[in-house]
Amino acid sequence: MPITRDTRSTAPRHTPSWTLAPILLLLAGILPTAASAPLLDEETETLLVDAVTAAAELDLYEARCRGDRSGRRTDNLNKELVGKLGMTVLGVEDDLFPERSYRRVKERLERDFLDSLKDAGGCPEAKASDLPETLNARYRELLEAVRALP
Repeated sequence: MPITRDTRSTAPRHTPSWTLAPILLLLAGILPTAASAPLLDEETETLLVDAVTAAAELDLYEARCRGDRSGRRTDNLNKELVGKLGMTVLGVEDDLFPERSYRRVKERLERDFLDSLKDAGGCPEAKASDLPETLNARYRELLEAVRALP
């Protein structure tokens, strides 16, 4: 007669410690990153929101009026944010903008930019004005301020 196990036992099961090791290692890897997320003061938060806005506006101008859809200003800012603060442009949009959603932030920034472009007379008038230089100068100034953060 074969030996059978009683699967209806009410005794607590013992979990071998080797099965907990991967879970503990995973938690040990996650917790320090969550704890090391930067705590930002209000001035820094405002700087980051302004820098993301400036990068988006310049990228929108370049895409709309010059056919340059590379988004390189946002990419360059993203590299600075990750290197300096360990956060991304999407993280800033999700956490620091009033909408708390990067999709809604992108929609609003695009809508606002298109309204200002329309007010400027469209791309031909914007190109002839100082708008490109203004957008570029604002972006560079804010990028340098991000680079100067401790």
